[in-house]
Amino acid sequence: MAKDQVDVVIVGAGAAGSVYAAVLAESGKSVRVLEGGPPRRLDDLYSSQIWARRLKWATPHVAESGEHSVWPNFNSGAGFGGAAIHHYGVWPRLHEDDFKIHSRYGRARDWPIEYKDLQPYYDRVQEDVGISGDAEAEIWRPPGAAYPLPPVPVFPHGETLARGFAAMDMQVAPLPLAILTRPYKGRAACIYDGWCDAGCPTGALANPLVVYLPRATQAGAELQADSHVTRVLSNRQGDRVTGVEYADAAGELHELRAEVVVLAAFNIENVRLLLNSAGDKAPDGLANSSGLVGHYVMCHPSVMVFGLFDEELQNHMGVTAGQFLNQDKWQKNGQGEAFGSRQWAIAQAVKPNDFLGIAMSRADLFHKDLQRFMERAVKSMAVMTAITEDQPQRSNRIRLAERRDQYNMPLAHVHYTTSADGLLLWKDVAKDGKAVMAAAGAGEIWNGPQGGQHIMGGTVMGDDRQSSVTNAFAQTHDMENLFIGGTGVFPTSSAVNPTYTLHALALRSAEYMRDNWASLVR
Repeated sequence: MAKDQVDVVIVGAGAAGSVYAAVLAESGKSVRVLEGGPPRRLDDLYSSQIWARRLKWATPHVAESGEHSVWPNFNSGAGFGGAAIHHYGVWPRLHEDDFKIHSRYGRARDWPIEYKDLQPYYDRVQEDVGISGDAEAEIWRPPGAAYPLPPVPVFPHGETLARGFAAMDMQVAPLPLAILTRPYKGRAACIYDGWCDAGCPTGALANPLVVYLPRATQAGAELQADSHVTRVLSNRQGDRVTGVEYADAAGELHELRAEVVVLAAFNIENVRLLLNSAGDKAPDGLANSSGLVGHYVMCHPSVMVFGLFDEELQNHMGVTAGQFLNQDKWQKNGQGEAFGSRQWAIAQAVKPNDFLGIAMSRADLFHKDLQRFMERAVKSMAVMTAITEDQPQRSNRIRLAERRDQYNMPLAHVHYTTSADGLLLWKDVAKDGKAVMAAAGAGEIWNGPQGGQHIMGGTVMGDDRQSSVTNAFAQTHDMENLFIGGTGVFPTSSAVNPTYTLHALALRSAEYMRDNWASLVR
């Protein structure tokens, strides 16, 4: 094995890994980022649904069981930028009650931090990346600085659906988006052509390629593509990590030594790595004295609601995420039998060559009926999406499968069944969404099947090592120089898209590492 040495090795060049790389490289540390996927630049991206599919992670295969899927391919990515390359840029904040669900409601788990601990990091991240929105109109939003950019424009698609919400006495506000509505820090403004999930080659949508990775490389961080980390290495005592083992594109194994290791791959992969790094001192996997590595996997149950209108909606214009937000039914209690929050992202841009969800939601259409539908829908179909809160359940877990990949590493197996509350919330929002569509004047209305958006959990944070994997700074309880980046540390799911919170947590954790470096490398 070829050996090498750095201060910090970061596994994964996605959203979390890019933040760690920027902060630590700018502090003078030698940083290497190992990414399993290919190198990627903005000019490698194309506005095409075929290309958008190529950005989503198809290998290594994830085996699944349970009653529902976490949609591993839809939610993940590979290569520089990771899944954040094809994310939609919906960036609401968690609410204050999301952090203390057990204390307030006797349900789920508490985070080891409160909203006030994360608020300054939310504020700083939005200045870094450029978020558009209207904080005053977003009446549900917790405290924080106003958005640095005005909201995205509203097209007839959004105006029509907003009319339906108003008729139902429900409030809408501009959707908070990590998308530039005017030039910002050397990046161009959005052109609103609706190709966000194909990677945004203009750089208007915040992703690691245009925000934190350039900062990291300018400060000296090395990005190394096609490097498949197979194990995290540890010392004989089993109380510290010493680096990682990885295979290059040719399959040759290498060992990279480091003072600190940050696992910032996709959360399924982080768990897979920890479990595959078992040894004499950690027979059940690294950082797993609690026995909870892989447990409490969550996924937002989502529903897409569609409607056909008589007027032209310009539904191809805008952004993939939508134009408006609604969180009127956020309150976690007092909503009948279903406990948890919900939100709507309203008026997603759709393309005639690949209408979102049509293949799954309208299998009844074929031949001439399909042709007539397409001729009408291409101009007059409206879409909105709700995501609902899933409750953490220990039985939902990631483990190693019997099958192995080309590097002889066991594949991941995810067992997942949506919580009872999540299922009830999904049914409620599907019903509500169709009522809104009717109020807006749609003549034909339907909804798609249950979707799975945003995979969270598996390495949850908490106050003590018996009931969690990491502490409040995403530092593992068992090994002080091993940190976990990404949504795996979320103890609860909330009902908002997690990428903004992921960034804020990574920034807080990376600065903790920087400020406490001497104690980490003792």
